[in-house]
Amino acid sequence: MELNGIKPGEGAKHYKRRVGRGIGSGIGKTAGRGHKGQKSRAGGYHKVGFEGGQMPMHRRLPKRGFKSHLLKFNAEVSLSALETLGLAEVDLLVLKTSGLVGQLAKNVKIIKSGTLTKAVKLNGIGATAGAKAIIEAAGGTVSAPVSAPAESK
Repeated sequence: MELNGIKPGEGAKHYKRRVGRGIGSGIGKTAGRGHKGQKSRAGGYHKVGFEGGQMPMHRRLPKRGFKSHLLKFNAEVSLSALETLGLAEVDLLVLKTSGLVGQLAKNVKIIKSGTLTKAVKLNGIGATAGAKAIIEAAGGTVSAPVSAPAESK
């Protein structure tokens, strides 16, 4: 091997196409942009959703609905999920470690879906009226969560 024989690896360097450099290059004059029109001009292209001046679809359709940004902090757990958990005392930390609610959850509510036969004591977890009746019928208790003050922006 000699110093004058060293070459870069295969595919390491590639030909950079230089447009608009004369008729002999094959991509001179219009430089592959065709003739006239918005796409041929420098800086000329429409924005996303532009429909040639016609009222765009996202403005023609009515706006509807609302999704709260606080929804990610709320979670629901069914009675059947509590049954499969099989613990006597359940709080927010237990639900997070078992994977029944997400790690971001702050407010958890037990919903009436399924059945419950074991007595379960809920600490700092809410329950719907129907779920509360079933939990208390099974010999469990529900201690209402402490409501936190509303967060401001």
